[in-house]
Amino acid sequence: MASRGDRQDRAAGPPDGVRGLTAAEAARRAADGRSNDVPVRASRGVWQIVRGNVFTRINAMVAVLFAVIAVVGPVQDGLFALVIVFNTLIGIVQELRAKRTLDRLAIVNAARPRVLRDGAVAAVTPQEIVLDDVIALGQGEQVPVDGDVVAATALEIDESLLTGESDPVLKRPGDTVMSGSFVVAGTGYFRATRVGRNAYAARLAEEAGRFSLVTSELRAGVDRILRFITWALFPIGGLLVFSQLVLGGQVTIAEPAGGGGLPGPLADALRGMVAALVSMVPEGLVLLISIAFAVGVVRLGRRQCLVQELPAIEGLARVDIVATDKTGTLTENGMRLAGFRDLGGGRVEDARVEREVLAALAAADPSPNASMAAIAEACPDAPDWAVLAPAPFSSARKWSGASFATPEGERHWVLGAADVLAAPGAPEAAEAARLAAQGLRVLLLARAAERVDSPGAPGRVVPVSLVVLDQRLRADAAPTLRYFAEQEVAVKVVSGDHPAAVGAVARQLELPGGGSPADARSLPEDEAGLGAAVERTTAFGRVGPERKRDMVRALRRRGHTVAMTGDGVNDVLALKEADVGVAMGSGSPASRAVAQIVLLDDRFATLPAVVAEGRRVIGNIERVANLFLTKTVYSMTMASVVGVLAVAYPFFPRHATLINAVTFGIPSFFLALAPNVERARPGFVARTLRLAVSSGLISGFAAITTYLLVLDGASVPALTDRTAVVITLCATTLWVLLLVARPFVWWKAVLVAAMVGLLLTALLTPVGRAFFALDVSDPAKVGTALVVAAVAAALITVVRVVDDRFVRARRDRAEAAGGESAADPEADPAAV
Repeated sequence: MASRGDRQDRAAGPPDGVRGLTAAEAARRAADGRSNDVPVRASRGVWQIVRGNVFTRINAMVAVLFAVIAVVGPVQDGLFALVIVFNTLIGIVQELRAKRTLDRLAIVNAARPRVLRDGAVAAVTPQEIVLDDVIALGQGEQVPVDGDVVAATALEIDESLLTGESDPVLKRPGDTVMSGSFVVAGTGYFRATRVGRNAYAARLAEEAGRFSLVTSELRAGVDRILRFITWALFPIGGLLVFSQLVLGGQVTIAEPAGGGGLPGPLADALRGMVAALVSMVPEGLVLLISIAFAVGVVRLGRRQCLVQELPAIEGLARVDIVATDKTGTLTENGMRLAGFRDLGGGRVEDARVEREVLAALAAADPSPNASMAAIAEACPDAPDWAVLAPAPFSSARKWSGASFATPEGERHWVLGAADVLAAPGAPEAAEAARLAAQGLRVLLLARAAERVDSPGAPGRVVPVSLVVLDQRLRADAAPTLRYFAEQEVAVKVVSGDHPAAVGAVARQLELPGGGSPADARSLPEDEAGLGAAVERTTAFGRVGPERKRDMVRALRRRGHTVAMTGDGVNDVLALKEADVGVAMGSGSPASRAVAQIVLLDDRFATLPAVVAEGRRVIGNIERVANLFLTKTVYSMTMASVVGVLAVAYPFFPRHATLINAVTFGIPSFFLALAPNVERARPGFVARTLRLAVSSGLISGFAAITTYLLVLDGASVPALTDRTAVVITLCATTLWVLLLVARPFVWWKAVLVAAMVGLLLTALLTPVGRAFFALDVSDPAKVGTALVVAAVAAALITVVRVVDDRFVRARRDRAEAAGGESAADPEADPAAV
């Protein structure tokens, strides 16, 4: 049963003897710097964003090459440097836009601790807490700063996120509480002893929430590729200069009239080197990654979805299992008391006793969960019984209760799961299971033999009545589950409720396999056995907090990418363990604090849009990475062959600018933001390089073949020769663009047609030919270029088809052998 951590404490006020600060005392401490000076959000500041977008590896490469052209000229050959300006400006604007969205949503989501000021409890921001503040704690709330307990009522704190200890710790006055821990049961007050960056978890929390991509497999893969390219620039650039100055010093560049720039072999060699190296730099790739992530954040923000850690977007793209709680996710939070049942299944004629006891239990619970809130609403007239000992609900023990001083003497009452409180095989447990199978929530009201705060509580219990609650399905739950089924994402329902109740809900929602729920208490203890059982089963009941975490961990160990959704304190451990934790906005502060994504509107139906956005972002990044790395490979191929043959490099830098713009640069911006529903899989670097290397090698050798054919032994290439190579490379790489852009839709056809139009404009108009130094006056050379390009395009297509079939056959063999394609880095044909 999920708790509502954001409810105000229902107690009338602080216990006697507990005194907080006055407003004046708090103001003095704040002025003295003794406040909780932890940043509101660990997102990057404006200067960090500007610096991070200006001082990049890509910008450094391009800046060095531009410096060479700035010296030797001409100015047209320095056009590629505009990439620095565009990359930087667009990256800064998009990240600032994403930052505004994140910070706005973070304010909405921010927890508001309750402090005792001037004798009254008031909600404040975490930054307004000062040293010596007395802070109230309720079920589901996270401890904001370190301190010492001054009053407690059955207060149990879970410190597992800090210490690894899974058992909740009972806290009494004088005990220490640590920031980052959370309340699983009871209420209390503690005095702040360490605030701000001195608190135990402040530094860890600040680092954990940082706006960062450093843990992204995608970003790490791109960084590895960029490091390799950086080191490759030096030997290839040196080879080009050496070959043109030493091996073929007589080779000069026939610059068109009025081209400008310094004359001479060294200047010519440097221009050729820059033309080769600038094409090796995937200048738009890092920019597009930043844009794709930032646009994803903004789009999700419009859906009231707070992305607390950007790598979560990548995780969403890879999700193949969604584990979800039942209450508050598949069913409505609100419940209604439907009535009472005797153990024979008939209705109790006189419900006065049950209502009186239930009203007393509800009044004694300072932080009621959804079930107790429904009971309190239906039973408002509580008797005037003194509470001797309360026992708030705990997800671990599955019951709550209280000991009262009644006119008849001391009485102990408990309310909880029938199969936990009753003896195995007892008729009340069977009747509760029968009712739960109808989709009802059923609690057992019983008299306990011991005080509820005693070590052996509740002891022997005497069942009195079954309390029946109605729980309504969310209207959007069924369509959401159907979406996941269509997308081949398995859904696992993990709930603390009775397995029959979980199964009933699963059947109503038509969840495949949900009609045969499992009792989590009977699952294997070893991780391998647990993972196999969880993998083949859909619905689970009686799942405790630690068990939820173990189930998520077992699925991850079997190669799955797991998203966990929940809203209660009992979901915190599983949310933290999952690849992507998704919390509901109205859930407990603890669950919101550890989740990477928060659904602020509490709509489970938002989750498909979140998953789809993750897939769109990562799938498109992989798609454009294919384009940019193909460019890098063909540039390396051409530069290496030209260097070995000691001939002039066939392009001017402005030629490289034209080719890059019409084949990859401009189209990649549109492809990066296109719809994409393919689930991403691990193995980004290997998969992308496998396809980019083959396409790049074929394109590079095609360009060299055209060059050698039209050069025909000449020592100095004419503009017609260079233009022929430009045509071959553009035609070949536009074909690669067509393959990568699949599946085809109208706007992609328009995009490719527009790029062909831009290329023809440069080739056929006098202004375009003059600016880019092109000449198409020799039909024979143009024909040679087109024939070579056609052969290269056919080879690239054959390689892609063979690769797709190989991967598909490998995946089929793995599935036939019982392997998991989700764990196979090569199980997807790279979205081409």
